[in-house]
Amino acid sequence: MELNSVKEKLVSVHTDVLIVGAGPTGLALGVDLARRGVDALVVERGAGLAPGSRGKGIQPRTLEDEIRAAGGDYPIGLIWQDGERVTERSMFDPAEDGEAGSPFGEPWMVPQWRTQEILHARLTELGGRVVFDREVTALHQDEDGVSVHFASGEGAGTVRARYVVAADGGRSAVRRAVGIAMTGAGADGSGVVAPDPILVGDVRISGLDRDHWHLFPPRGDGDGFMAVCPLAGTEYFQVVAGFLAGTTVDASPEGVRKVVAARSHLPADAVTEVRWVSDFRPRAALADRFRAGRVFLAGDAAHIHSPAGGQGLNTSVQDAYNLGWKLGAVLRGEAPESLLDTYEEERRPVAAEMLGLSTKIHRGEARRGRETRQLGLGYRGSALAVETRGDVPQEALRAGDRAPDAAVDGVRLFDVFRGPHWTLLAVGTDAEPPALPGVRTARIGSDERYGTGVFLVRPDGYVGWAGTDPKDLQEYAAQVGLSVA
Repeated sequence: MELNSVKEKLVSVHTDVLIVGAGPTGLALGVDLARRGVDALVVERGAGLAPGSRGKGIQPRTLEDEIRAAGGDYPIGLIWQDGERVTERSMFDPAEDGEAGSPFGEPWMVPQWRTQEILHARLTELGGRVVFDREVTALHQDEDGVSVHFASGEGAGTVRARYVVAADGGRSAVRRAVGIAMTGAGADGSGVVAPDPILVGDVRISGLDRDHWHLFPPRGDGDGFMAVCPLAGTEYFQVVAGFLAGTTVDASPEGVRKVVAARSHLPADAVTEVRWVSDFRPRAALADRFRAGRVFLAGDAAHIHSPAGGQGLNTSVQDAYNLGWKLGAVLRGEAPESLLDTYEEERRPVAAEMLGLSTKIHRGEARRGRETRQLGLGYRGSALAVETRGDVPQEALRAGDRAPDAAVDGVRLFDVFRGPHWTLLAVGTDAEPPALPGVRTARIGSDERYGTGVFLVRPDGYVGWAGTDPKDLQEYAAQVGLSVA
């Protein structure tokens, strides 16, 4: 897909929300705000969208948004030894039937660069835009908004926004500008999950089938592991190779070819194209805060993960989905500004949990299984989770939990929930839901996942309020920007 980089002057631009960073987080937030009619601008330091498949796994919780057509199932792992096929193994623990009320039980592979293309196209379709070659150099905020200044030259200028979202990665310039520190989640407190560097690249390679994730264990001569995974929906493979601490990694096309030849039975010229290559040391770190006044942190700017387990990109996109509807409600004057305080309240504990999980998987202390699918994450402790039924068991669906899917009379609840709206769902009750502006109403018979009651489902798919008498909704509705008619 051809993507034309937008080049426009930002001498003095005013917008409601400035999103810094055009990775999956920034683009997803831009899409969500655009479909809510919020004036938002995405700016990106680079000349275009990032090219690599840094994150290639979309977990079921994120798949409940639309991206299925661009990817495919993860292949089975195939272990090689001295040029011979040794054994096969599943790379993930299988999902249980109907696990957690989602039609998507397993992770879905979509290269990150493809995810970004899809989000960028959707943003453009909705009338949004991304301005490239814009590097943040300074930021000043006051009671009314934030002024963000960009580097001199063609990209110079200032954007004045009511709110700013830092989605500019682990080395976030915006996070540094507002003085928010990150605390390492590594055992030594440094945030280094492992001191061993890793090389990753997207390549065309001959001599390996596309039905397997090819695994080459260390040979014992000082080399590390290598994995070669076909990238679904493309003609490329992702090569990942580990090195011993202190090794200087040759992150060049020729370096990739040398690694493939040294660690497999393939010759160097089997790598016929290197589309992208990079090297890194796995880190894990969490921002001390997710908000400083009118500036919010999201994605890698707020939490840096080891790639093990596929948690970084998915946690980041869910940040955007959580923040988008709240910004929209406040900017439209429907909800009090205090609603935005719940972003950090809800997302920081989730990020901390996912950081711990991805670190354990990286170190071989846990497998990719139920937790990595993120379907059990919720916000029961949030100020926005109001449970008014007094006799509901802890294991049952409660306010703060993800609203599960169900097929009722040929209609899927996920189809009812899909969109930027709230949904008021009456289950197994004759109670008449009140009329709420902008809220879709639905009624189904008793369902084992929901039990009986009335459920107000948030735009991001979580149960906000649960009860038996819809008349008790008034106070909650005012808190989140829904006025009872």
